[in-house]
Amino acid sequence: MEGDGNGWVTTQDGSKLWGRFGAAGLFLQAGGRVLMQHRAEWTAQGGTWGIPGGARDSHETSAEAAVREAVEECALDPELVRVDGELVTMGPLANGWSYTTVLAKTTTGAPIGTDPNAESVELRWVAIEKLRELDLHPGFDASLDLILRHTKAHD
Repeated sequence: MEGDGNGWVTTQDGSKLWGRFGAAGLFLQAGGRVLMQHRAEWTAQGGTWGIPGGARDSHETSAEAAVREAVEECALDPELVRVDGELVTMGPLANGWSYTTVLAKTTTGAPIGTDPNAESVELRWVAIEKLRELDLHPGFDASLDLILRHTKAHD
């Protein structure tokens, strides 16, 4: 069922996480830069910077969910995205919830998708070495070193 992933999950420690079936985000690279999303204040961890992403629906793979969310949030053309791999960067937790970072590149090698929807204050292509200069989403910040090690290993 399309759209059935929207909703909060409460973990055993009482934390609330978005996505009934987990969540996924798109770490999209082009020419040494990453597409970053300045999250709208009303979203989870609003006001911080992260990668486009969101709740996974029950019928979706993590890659399908990450690309779908990036299309919705950034007006990306999915034909210009090449998925290179997946990396679970949080979980799985006791309730089965996990967050998967989907590693991808633009097929053109150039930046795409900077037309934000209401979930974003701004979209920006940021040099990888400058990512930590942003006020990062706590979950993205905690997983960034792992993501960068993984992307370098696959270049």
